[in-house]
Amino acid sequence: MAHISTAYLGPVQQYCKMIQYPEIFLETQENFLKQTYRNRCIIATANGPLALSIPVVKPDTLKCIIKDMKISDHGNWRKLHWNALVSAYRMSPFFEYYEDDFAPFYEKKYEYLLDFNENLRELICNLIDINPRIILTEEYIPNADDDYREIIRPKHEGEDSSFHPVPYYQVFREKFGFIPNLSIVDLLFNMGPESAIVLNKCIY
Repeated sequence: MAHISTAYLGPVQQYCKMIQYPEIFLETQENFLKQTYRNRCIIATANGPLALSIPVVKPDTLKCIIKDMKISDHGNWRKLHWNALVSAYRMSPFFEYYEDDFAPFYEKKYEYLLDFNENLRELICNLIDINPRIILTEEYIPNADDDYREIIRPKHEGEDSSFHPVPYYQVFREKFGFIPNLSIVDLLFNMGPESAIVLNKCIY
């Protein structure tokens, strides 16, 4: 079993774990950390990689566990994120096929980040046709076995010896070359039903 953190449209690396391990402990009791995949994803645009961040409500205390972290309505982020996804992937082979599945997430207001992330993850797993056994943690266990809570984060590439991203078709590949470990939606919108095949190839 592996331990992972919640993620907003998590990276390819995270979905590899959901194939690689029969059980996944998804962390609900850790403290929220800024500048991680917990509230941001990275997509490929005509101008290169772009980070989309969900604004969160500043907690009353210095620390806030992830299950209690609330989403802020600041900056009309839902519309901005959806427009960015449409602009980046409308020319991809499968965006039109999946568009109606994702659009409602940017129309409905979710109170909690964990709920939003998890509902998106469940949708994506269904679309990719993978069925991980997800167990939400009830307490925080430090230094757990097969712990990817800190390894799967921006700028930590290369720390996971079992993940080896393989190239797949990307809309802007001729312009920027292949960009590894983007949000899972980059893989899904570009590869569609073959996404699970690519994920399996990334596992060593």
